Parts: sequence; C-alpha cells; structure tokens
Amino acid sequence: MEHVSIDDLEPDPVEEAYQSDRRVLSDPLDTDHLAIAYYALEPGERFSGSVHAHADQEEVFVVLEGEATFETRDGEIVVGQDEVIRFAPGEFQSGRNDADEALVALALGAPRDGEDVRIDRIPVLDDRDVSCPDCDQDSMRIPTDGRSGLVCPACDAELVVE
Repeated sequence: MEHVSIDDLEPDPVEEAYQSDRRVLSDPLDTDHLAIAYYALEPGERFSGSVHAHADQEEVFVVLEGEATFETRDGEIVVGQDEVIRFAPGEFQSGRNDADEALVALALGAPRDGEDVRIDRIPVLDDRDVSCPDCDQDSMRIPTDGRSGLVCPACDAELVVE
C-alpha cells in the first residue's frame, strides 16, 4: 500500500505558460499500469498546450470542482463538477478552464507509459494546425528518440514548431 498527501507534492508543470498546478501522483504511489495527475487550474489555464491524442493510452478526467471545457475534433464538451469524461486511444482532445472559478480535476491514463502522443493543433500558438510538411499527414508525433520538433508518423519527416 502507498499513501501520499497531494499537498506534500511539488507542482510539476509541463509548461508554466498554460498551467500552474499539476502534481503527478503515479510515481509517489508507485503505480505500474496507471498514470495519475492532479490539476488545479485557474481561469484561462490548460491541461496541455496542444490538441493531442495518445495512440496507445486512454484518458479519463474526473472533475472534482468547477468545470472543464474539452476541445475535440467534433467540437467542445463542457464537463462539470462530479462528472467524468473518457477519451479512447487515438481521440484528439485538449482541456482548459474557461470558467470564472478554479478547476480541480484528476487525469487518469492507462497504460501508464504510453509514449505515442500525436499533436493536431496548438491552441497556445494561436490555434496553429500541425501537419506534415512532406506528406500532409494531419497530425504529428512527439518524438521519444531525442529529436527536436515533431515527427510525422507516416513518413518520419520532422516539423519544428516555434
């Protein structure tokens, strides 16, 4: 058994420009198969900086306080307090706090170490579309091999996002 207090964990923002309080629970709880993150987002802050999909991981968001607005390829979905939303592997989404009050949520992902993340749009860069410059693939993959930029899952071309 593992037991932790969220307040004892240091915030671990992916990029401070769009989120202020993200606390990863997976490592302190020593989970093998489940990724868990706690988010406390002020109005205007985001869960992530891009519309993305995990090719091999499903994600579930549990809204504990406030409401989250998720962008998908099919439009926007608002998830309120005590509501839950699931994104299957391959479904594009990005969440944010569009409300006037704070948002507190848990993000759960399985399997834990899903590494194939595809980027569709980057809202924090004026909603820029991301597609392959060589073959027009409509999404790019975040590389796991040390390359900078994004990599096309179809032809392996690179795209540098500035």
